[in-house]
Amino acid sequence: MKILKYILGIVAILVIGFFLLGVIKSEQSYECEILVDKPLAESWAVSQDEEKLSQWLEGFQKFEHVSGTPNTVGAVSDVYFITDGQEMTIRETITEIVPDESVSMTFTSDFMDMDYTLAMKSVDGKTKISSSTKAIGNGMVSKSMMALMSSALKTQEETNLTSLKKTIEENSKNYSAVEN
Repeated sequence: MKILKYILGIVAILVIGFFLLGVIKSEQSYECEILVDKPLAESWAVSQDEEKLSQWLEGFQKFEHVSGTPNTVGAVSDVYFITDGQEMTIRETITEIVPDESVSMTFTSDFMDMDYTLAMKSVDGKTKISSSTKAIGNGMVSKSMMALMSSALKTQEETNLTSLKKTIEENSKNYSAVEN
């Protein structure tokens, strides 16, 4: 009986600690950066090309426009991913867009809400791509889980940017021929 009390006490401390972690570290923020050996205009065009999203966003399946004018402020879309064999839908809303410079979006899912900015800058004929992310869990369990996953979230973004770099540098599509 005494061992059972110790085990229950340890479990209670772990549960309290888990939820306390979500209270203390409820918001996750991180930034990533990469340098691409292609000019800014091409880098921007590749990053905005819906046909290339699956090449640099892990698990990306499809993109469905919901409302607003596509690729403009206020446009809302559902983005579908497969993660660990399960489909996940994230609602994306464009909050700001400056062509060839930056795009800011909010992402909403059952698990978390995220503010995300992808920015590009020309540096000696190359392109510096940076991302800034702020994410918060929806609910105490989500907040606590995100606090435990904070390094994994940043690692995933670094992987995405590395894949974007590869996609841009291997690009053979001529975007200047399709621009207005």
